[in-house]
Amino acid sequence: MLLFLAVSSAAGAQEVAMRDVPATPAVGTGPAVGAGSSGQGTEARKEPSWEFGPFVNYGNGLGNRDQYKFFSAGFQGGKILTSVFGPGILAGQFEFGANIMPLWQAYTPAPNPDATFLYPCPGGTGTCSYVAPMGGGDYYGASITPVILRWNFGSHSRGFRPWVQGAGGLIYTTHKFPPDQLLPHGDPGGTSVINFTPQGGGGFHYFTSEKRSIDVGVNGVHISSASLGDRNPGVNASIQVQVGYTFWK
Repeated sequence: MLLFLAVSSAAGAQEVAMRDVPATPAVGTGPAVGAGSSGQGTEARKEPSWEFGPFVNYGNGLGNRDQYKFFSAGFQGGKILTSVFGPGILAGQFEFGANIMPLWQAYTPAPNPDATFLYPCPGGTGTCSYVAPMGGGDYYGASITPVILRWNFGSHSRGFRPWVQGAGGLIYTTHKFPPDQLLPHGDPGGTSVINFTPQGGGGFHYFTSEKRSIDVGVNGVHISSASLGDRNPGVNASIQVQVGYTFWK
């Protein structure tokens, strides 16, 4: 009986002592590498998730299109397809997205009744020129970008997450864009109401809460009809700044 009491007392003392010792975390536990520090946006960084929200775009043409201005507004959505992976500062998540812009506008110089154009002479004997009226002014339409391939870096900065992307879409305008003109044989044409928009750029999410972020991006956009018209002058390059607000879930 005395032996039983002694053993019971020793076991009780050992249990009390173990409760007083702080737990030691197991080696290797803690946030996943590249998952981001605690704070806004941590949950969105850890696992694949959806993101969607409105945005506005403002842009300016470059080179011989530096008098062109662009404005558009719409909605963008995307699905992060992977968990964080990759080496060091390049670690991140791959996202597939798309956007639609019911409002797309371009502002070009006023119509020119005496524009001079160059074109290959018949028979390939050189370059010929002709004078013909060229359209201009404001253009209205809509745009869709069905393919956006984005890499969201797994930044450790609190609430801040950069990204880079490549994308492709198309624009429909109510009048042929860029400004239409008469062709050398006197028929109207030369451009198209449908143009394609290969593009690429980068930006960042700034998380204002766990599931909300302000997004800023800069894209280089090429606008081209891919020769759907008799000519394909296009807009070789434009810089477009995008600002949006994103909901994550």
